[in-house]
Amino acid sequence: LLKYRFHKQYRHPSLDTSLTKSRVAGEARAIIRCLRHGVNVPGIRMVDAAEGILVLEWIEGQSVRYLLGGGFIVRIRCSPWYALQLTTSPSGMITLLEDAVMRMIGSEIAKMHRADVIHGDLTTSNMLLRRPNPPKGLQLVLIDFGLAYTSALVEDKAVDLYVLERAFASTHPASESLFASVLKAYEERMGRDWKAISRRLDDVRLRGRKRSMVG
Repeated sequence: LLKYRFHKQYRHPSLDTSLTKSRVAGEARAIIRCLRHGVNVPGIRMVDAAEGILVLEWIEGQSVRYLLGGGFIVRIRCSPWYALQLTTSPSGMITLLEDAVMRMIGSEIAKMHRADVIHGDLTTSNMLLRRPNPPKGLQLVLIDFGLAYTSALVEDKAVDLYVLERAFASTHPASESLFASVLKAYEERMGRDWKAISRRLDDVRLRGRKRSMVG
């Protein structure tokens, strides 16, 4: 996969070059940091920050948004002898596979946060369910680190989770049970660090509601 940041004609050339170089390098650093801490992210094949080029491993699979979005059965064809089915029942109940996917999401985000990487744009569109293969089985891969940065602050990790919670609410109706599964897996992986993040997440939610009330 080749990601290319086009030159912005409305910016001064020297500023545009500086920003492009900084953002491409920042995305590459975030991905490398994730890889070193065991987070499932695409591998890096080439970086040319000066030209705004980042070449990444191609992930064969489907976005979680697509898999959860239709309320129908989706098949990922892997081989003549293996097929994956993901179902969303009309009642909104979580199937065993849905719950497994949500727990993978929570676990991968927790690994990313333990590496002090903040994604900045956590949505189900930026999560791919990799086509299963026998050695590795089912994998959840986080993608698109264009807004990522490094931070150990509890506030930044809580905001990252809140962005995902709002994405679930706006993209997947009646998804409270789904996001609850994400948080449960996140809590288990984060251990004692979860308590402070949970308190701050409640604060961030309160601030978000207040902003909504005042428009």
